Amino acid sequence: MAISGEQLESWSHQGSIAQSSNTYNTIKNVLKIAIPQYDVTDFEVFLQGSYGNNTNIYAESDVDIIVKINDCFYYELEKLSEDEKAAYHASFTTPYSGIDFKNIVQEILTEKYGNYLSLGPKAITILANGNLRKADVIVAYQFRNYSKFRSNEDQSYVEGICFHNSDNRRVVNYPKQHSENLTKKHKSTNEWFKPTVRIFKNLHKRLIDTKMLEKGVASSYYLEGMLYNVPSEYFKNSYHDCVVEALNWVQKADRSKFVCVNEQYCLLQETSLISWREDKCKKFLTAAINFWNEQ
Repeated sequence: MAISGEQLESWSHQGSIAQSSNTYNTIKNVLKIAIPQYDVTDFEVFLQGSYGNNTNIYAESDVDIIVKINDCFYYELEKLSEDEKAAYHASFTTPYSGIDFKNIVQEILTEKYGNYLSLGPKAITILANGNLRKADVIVAYQFRNYSKFRSNEDQSYVEGICFHNSDNRRVVNYPKQHSENLTKKHKSTNEWFKPTVRIFKNLHKRLIDTKMLEKGVASSYYLEGMLYNVPSEYFKNSYHDCVVEALNWVQKADRSKFVCVNEQYCLLQETSLISWREDKCKKFLTAAINFWNEQ
């Protein structure tokens, strides 16, 4: 037995688009007008998360927004030789200027949204109000993970974002690479991939609703990562086949080799702030397979 084709078709559909777009553009415009008044000119505002990647479902209401300053940056030099590290430090004495960018953004959003604002461990949350959906705004700095540095004219790095959580631990991620790689995967599967991701997200919600899985075991980010590792040739024919082939492949695969969609981290790791825990991945797979078999 299996979930019906009609249910899978329904689950494959994208959630709110118009209201999410309005929410993003409204907040983006507020920030782009106000931030330069604080003498900050080199910054970006862009989407990350499910809505930004067209994998959102109807049950997801949040719009995830990044506002990133480029006037200063954090960095990682672990991949460099000692000579390259010396060359880097000779070229950059104070790459991080100390601008309290988060305080600037928080002040702007507080003035605009007042009582609708809430501070979380990672993001500034703007609660749903008027025509706006709930939005999480992450205030970030540019991050550079260097693989080569011989001079300012001869250097290589992967650019990401970083921010500090409420425990003051630095979190580094690569949302633009995540988005680009999801799109490439979608094209390589003849556009079966993103609808299948949405099916798995709806399945995850159903597992929680039926108490076959507790909250906090999986997330949209981890489900996207899990499916990203499934070879493209397994996404074909029908949503039924996509789900069955993906579940069977992931269950049998060496998951220690799985990478996040951004391809900068292992998907499954026990200590990383970014990665999924193997035991939670197993819990999700077990619950998903059991639910599928019981239908």
